[in-house]
Amino acid sequence: MKENIKLNTIKKAVLVAILLLPCIALSQNSDFGNWLIYIGNKKLNSKWNIHHEVQYRNYNAVGNLEQLLLRTGLGHTFNDGKNNVLLGYGYILSENYISNSDNKRTVNEHRIFQQFTSSQNLGGIKLSHRYRFEQRFVESNFKMRFRYFLALNIPLGDKENKYYLSAYNEIFLNTKTSIFDRNRLFGGIGYTINKNIKMEAGYMNQFFERSSRDQLNIITFINF
Repeated sequence: MKENIKLNTIKKAVLVAILLLPCIALSQNSDFGNWLIYIGNKKLNSKWNIHHEVQYRNYNAVGNLEQLLLRTGLGHTFNDGKNNVLLGYGYILSENYISNSDNKRTVNEHRIFQQFTSSQNLGGIKLSHRYRFEQRFVESNFKMRFRYFLALNIPLGDKENKYYLSAYNEIFLNTKTSIFDRNRLFGGIGYTINKNIKMEAGYMNQFFERSSRDQLNIITFINF
């Protein structure tokens, strides 16, 4: 009885937190951004999959575009579904503010990338690793970058409870001068709708070489 009351209390707190996150973002200045993210995965068979992704990034809570990111790729799964290698392509439209101005500059980027992902379970905790190498065609410039992503999901309660804690850290390293590009640290709450769909909402901090930014992230994962 006490456990049920405790779980209900946790659920109510999570729902309130998710509902309040946009309000918190609206109360911030333009340094507090909001990312709306969709990540999908279509299984072709037991070995092959198509990845597809849309990210709509705002400088404010909504309505002030920072970046539109479209990404897709073909992946191959092995080792009983624990590992995946993928070759992908991404298109990124950025609207960057010009220094000391309210004006923006539009930047187009085409990106080819290769990645390897692996997952493991430690008790009830799910641990994920992603290694990604990018070849970036930014307007007339060519750049390359390596990224390492480490994530964990911690279930709240027993197997019947659909809520979980989500956290990840991702570091970006360039291949030329200014090796350190940025670091992203995220923490939030997730909810499993069914075996194919889950959603997460939380806070992310991006740390650059000389500055940092706070973000609100709302993410939907769909597998079919």
